[in-house]
Parts: sequence; structure tokens; C-alpha cells
Amino acid sequence: MIEDENSPELTIVIPVYNEEGILREAVTALVGELAELDWSYELILAENGSRDNTVSLGKTLEEEFEQVTMLSVNEPNYGLALRTGIERARGKYVICDEIDLCDIDFYKRAMDLLRSSGTEMVVGSKVMKGSHDQRPVMRRVATRVINGMLRVAVGFKGTDTHGLKAFEREPLMPIVDQCVVDKNLFASEFVIRAGRANKRVVEIPIRLEEKRRPATSLVSRVPGVLANLARLTIVIRTKND
Repeated sequence: MIEDENSPELTIVIPVYNEEGILREAVTALVGELAELDWSYELILAENGSRDNTVSLGKTLEEEFEQVTMLSVNEPNYGLALRTGIERARGKYVICDEIDLCDIDFYKRAMDLLRSSGTEMVVGSKVMKGSHDQRPVMRRVATRVINGMLRVAVGFKGTDTHGLKAFEREPLMPIVDQCVVDKNLFASEFVIRAGRANKRVVEIPIRLEEKRRPATSLVSRVPGVLANLARLTIVIRTKND
């Protein structure tokens, strides 16, 4: 999307799925914190296949806050929702967040890097030195396992791929267009391809404390993650993509 004089500096994209329990509280708190920073921004809630009142609540928030936009992709697909939100973004910079995190400290540190240092992407790492991950043990183990698999399968050289990230939209949109997987591995593919394309990617440690249980179980995601990992490996390794 082409920027114009009315475009915000920043777009925040947050995929949401069955989040009626925390959506209002999280969005209201985030808008309040951003008001103190006096940033020009838009907040895209990228809903994907919710079965509760997330859609109607999101539309209400859209009416209450001029910065909020509610969009739906009509299927439970995190990666498609995230990608659609990024494609709809009007800001020069984009932050991808999670509704149960809304880490304003990450926003500040990432934007400082993007604005001043030539960095094109900032990844919030849950496992690098200085991070503090307070999620349940199995969730922490799963993160390390998938990152290890990505290092072996496609030569990933960082410490984390999924979760908080910020980037300059214009140089990174061609990378988004190259991505071939969706669901939970789209975010990982995006980071991996940015590194392979020699974009200026910087990792920073984050403090992670989730506000609610995950909307989908860890076990239920395993088959899809493995299938997309196999597809991604074939595309990158055999086509040198």
C-alpha cells in the first residue's frame, strides 16, 4: 500500500482468535499507553475464525477508537491473519504483536532501532541472553525445539522467530510476498527469509508473561507445524529460495 500524507508512521498488527475475555481490556490499555507517547499509529485487529464474540467486540472497539481497524479472514489461520494485516498496513513501520502481550517496552526499543540505526527488522527473542520467559515449561521447551528444527532444516541463524517483531514496511514487503506457508509458521518464514535476503535484522531480549492460556492447545498445532516445516524446507533447500 502506498503511503500518503495521511498515513500513520506506525501500524500495529495483532491477530486475534476467540479473545472476547481480554480484547477490550488489552486494546483499551494499549491505546492509553500509546497516547502517552504521542505516536501516529493505526491498530489492526486481524481476526481469524473466532467462535465467540470477538468479531462484534472488535467492531465496537473500532467505533470507539479512531486508530482501531477490525478485519476478518473468516478461518482459523494465524499466519493468514498476520499476513493480511501486514498487507493492509499503511504505516512506514509495522509492529506484529500478540493480544496477551502488548509489550510497549518492546515497541519503544524497536522503534528507536528502526528510526535511527539502519535496522530493517527487530525480532523480540524469548531465549537470547537477557530475556525472561515466564510461560509454562512445555511452552518454553516447544520454542527451543522448533527453533532448533528451523536451524537444522533451513539454516536459521538467529535465536527466535515467532512472536514480537517490528520492521520497516517498504523493504520487507517483497519478503512477505515470497512466503509460502501460513498458520503458525508464517511468522517464522518471514524472519528466516529476511535473514537469507541479508536484511538488517536485530534481535533484542524481551520479558514474556502471558495474560491468559493460549487460545489453541500446543498439541493440536503440532501436525500443522510439522507439515509447514516440511514444505518450507523443500522450498528453501531444493529451490534455494
